[in-house]
Amino acid sequence: MSIYLTEKKISVVIPCYNEADNIPVMYERLTETFKKITPQYEFIFVDNASTDQSELIYHELCKKDPHVSIIIMSRNFGSSDTSYTAGTEYALGDAVVWIDGDIQDPPELIVQFVEKWREGYEVIYGIRAKRKAGMFLRLAYRAFYSLFKRYSYVEIPQHAGDFSLLDRKVVDILNRLPERDRFLRGLRAWVGFRHTGIEYERAERVRGKAKTNLGLYMRIAKKGLVSFSYAPLTLVSNVALFAMIVSLIALVLYPAMAIFYPAPRGFLTLLVAMLFMGSIQFCILAIIGEYVGRIFEEVKGRPKYIIRTILNDHRTTKS
Repeated sequence: MSIYLTEKKISVVIPCYNEADNIPVMYERLTETFKKITPQYEFIFVDNASTDQSELIYHELCKKDPHVSIIIMSRNFGSSDTSYTAGTEYALGDAVVWIDGDIQDPPELIVQFVEKWREGYEVIYGIRAKRKAGMFLRLAYRAFYSLFKRYSYVEIPQHAGDFSLLDRKVVDILNRLPERDRFLRGLRAWVGFRHTGIEYERAERVRGKAKTNLGLYMRIAKKGLVSFSYAPLTLVSNVALFAMIVSLIALVLYPAMAIFYPAPRGFLTLLVAMLFMGSIQFCILAIIGEYVGRIFEEVKGRPKYIIRTILNDHRTTKS
């Protein structure tokens, strides 16, 4: 009787940026975990042009273990969505696991992911039932998921991050999608298939410094809403319609009022009205600009990422 859950190959994609302290620990925990899962696996570390000692550690891991493959980007390409995309397009497994390199998501939970995969689910994701973070950050996460659930035309699971397992058929579809500026949590939900979640408690970062800040979270949130929601454009239409209705009412009422009341001197009223309408116009232009900016990035047709080098390329060597 096999001691493994499956004999199929599983790829693990781990985005990293300046995670020199976490890489060896992640490797050891993944190795111990996969002793229970399958003899066929690959660990794909995708390095987003780190500036610390990460590359030296990668070389040591590759010498020690042929299951390890390293993708090193030519420069920093921003959020981890790009790194996940590169690793997923490279992966050879029958299933692909996404897990951040900061070890806040427990690698040991992959065992439960694989069990659900064997039951027939094609997408299994971790649900952050508890998150060890500051009050403001927890409120911000909750607000984003509430907004996305209410206004997006795709329903993503509440409090589900990138940590997940994807079946090969899902991976192949994601790899074929042409868009470049990706919000992978939305795309993962958009493709459909049978999916389920497993709750866990997300740990605090123990080693290294956090690479994300409020500004980056805001950009990711905007990207998600603009990519999977028409609500901002609908808001623009509604505001324009409201302004037109108010203007038509004013055109009727002001001449009628002028018959019975002297025209108000109202310089301040005029000034406030102009400032109000001007601010609305700027807001409308900003919303439209977000969509135009996404279109601009897509039509240029640049590659999603550029790889500087690959260590232990599993596409040309057997792991």
